[in-house]
Amino acid sequence: MTIADDRTRWLALYVLTLGSLMIVLDVTIVNVALPSIREDLGFSETSLAWVVNAYLLTYGGFLLLGGRLGDLFGHRRLFLVGIALFTVASLACGLSTTEWMLVSARTVQGLGGAVASAVSLSLMMSLFTEPADRAKAMGIFGFVAAGGGSIGVLLGGVLTDLISWHWIFLVNVPIGALVIVLSLRLLPGERGAAMSGRLDVAGAVTVTAALMLAVYAIVNGNQNGWTSAETLGLLGVAVALLATFLVIESRVRSPLVPLGLFNLRNIWVSNLVGVFWAAAMFAWFFLSALYLQLVLGYSPLEVGLSFLPANLIMGAFSIGLSAKLVMRFGFRKPLATGLLLAAAGLLLFVRAPVDGNFLVDVLPSMILLGFGAGIAFNPVLLAAMSDVEPSESGLASGLVNTSFMMGGALGLAVLASIAASRSHSLRLGGAGELSALTGGYHLAFLVGAAFAAAAAVIGGALLREAEPMAAHEPGHGAAAATETS
Repeated sequence: MTIADDRTRWLALYVLTLGSLMIVLDVTIVNVALPSIREDLGFSETSLAWVVNAYLLTYGGFLLLGGRLGDLFGHRRLFLVGIALFTVASLACGLSTTEWMLVSARTVQGLGGAVASAVSLSLMMSLFTEPADRAKAMGIFGFVAAGGGSIGVLLGGVLTDLISWHWIFLVNVPIGALVIVLSLRLLPGERGAAMSGRLDVAGAVTVTAALMLAVYAIVNGNQNGWTSAETLGLLGVAVALLATFLVIESRVRSPLVPLGLFNLRNIWVSNLVGVFWAAAMFAWFFLSALYLQLVLGYSPLEVGLSFLPANLIMGAFSIGLSAKLVMRFGFRKPLATGLLLAAAGLLLFVRAPVDGNFLVDVLPSMILLGFGAGIAFNPVLLAAMSDVEPSESGLASGLVNTSFMMGGALGLAVLASIAASRSHSLRLGGAGELSALTGGYHLAFLVGAAFAAAAAVIGGALLREAEPMAAHEPGHGAAAATETS
C-alpha cells in the first residue's frame, strides 16, 4: 500500500467519525436546551418529551434495517443517504417555529441517523484490515461512541447559553454537507457483490415495528406507569412482533437476520454487554447533568464544561492507548478493567452531597468515568464485529448499535423511575426538595454502577479471544484485531 493510499484511509476514517459524531451528539445535545425550546415554542411538559422521543423512536427502530440495507445495496451508498437525510432534517429542526415542525423534523433526523450509524462501522472495518491499524481505528471510532454523549452535553450547553437553541441543530448543516462531499471523494466505491441478495420485507417490517413500539413504551413508561394497560399492551405487542420476526427468519431463504449469527459467542455476549453498558452510560450523561443543574444550580454552560475532563481523558485513551491495550491483552481484560473503573466512578456519585463541591464531589467521578469509557469501548466494539464475514458486517454493526440504543433507552427509563420514586418517598418523609432530589439520584447512580459491573463480569467471563492465526485469515472480520496475550 502506498503512503497516499494509507493517508486516504485515515482521512476517510476521520470523515466517518465526524458523521457518526453528529448523530451520536443529537441523542444528548438537546437535553440542556429543552427548557429554552419549551419557552420559545410553547411546548407543554408532556409534549416536550417528544423532542427527544421522536428522534429515539426512529433511530432505535431503523438501525437493524439500515445495517442490512447497507449489506445488500452498498455501505457507502446508504451512508450518504443517511447523512443527507440527517443534514436536511437538522436544517428543518433549526428553522422550526412550531411544535409539530420540530417533532416531525426530529423524526426524520432519527431515520437518517439510524441508516448512517448502522453502516459506518462496516465501512471502517473495510478500510482497515491489519490488526494494529484496525485496533487503532476502532479506538478513534470508539471515542465517538463513548464520548459523543458527554460531548453533546458540553456542546449543547455552550450553544444554548452563548447563541440560541436553534444552533444545536443548525451546526449540523455545514458539517453534514462537508461529510457528504468528502465521503464521495474518500470512501471506497461499491462492489458488485453488494447488490446481490433480496430484502426480507416481512422481517424488516416486523422487527422495525417491534423496536419502535418497544422504544415508545419504554420512553413513556414513567409518564404512563410501568404497569398501565398502555405500557404493558405496547410491550406485549412488541414481544409478539419480535416472536413473529423470529419465525419469519427461520423460514425465509434470505433472512434479514440469519439466526445462526446468534450462535457466534462474541456476537451475543458483546450485544449483552452493550445493553448494560449503555444503561450505565446514560445514567452518567443524564443523571449527573440533572444533579449539576437542579441540585448544584449550574448553568447549561457550566454543566457542559463539567464533562470536559472526562472527554479529554476518554479521547486520550480511546485514540492513543486503548488500541495498544487490546493488542497486548486481548478483549477481556481491558473491557472488564474499563467497565469496573466506570462502575467506581458512578459509585463515587452516590456520595455527592446537596452542597457538593466540583473538585471534591464531581471531578473524581468524571475522571474515573473518562478512564473507564476510554478503555472499554474499543474492545467491546471489536468483539462485536469479530466473528462476522464482511457480507454481514452491516448487520453486525446494526445489531450492536441497536443494543446500545435499547440499553440506553431502557436504562434511562428505569433509572429515572427509580430516582423519581426515591425522591417522592423522601419528600413524604419530610426531606427538603434538594435533599429529596439528591437522594433519588444517589439510588439511581448505585443501580447504574451495578449495570456497569454486570457488563464487566459478563464481558470478562464470556467473551472469546481471537485466535492468533485470525490476523492472517482473509474475511475473518475484526477477530484479526486482537491476539490472546
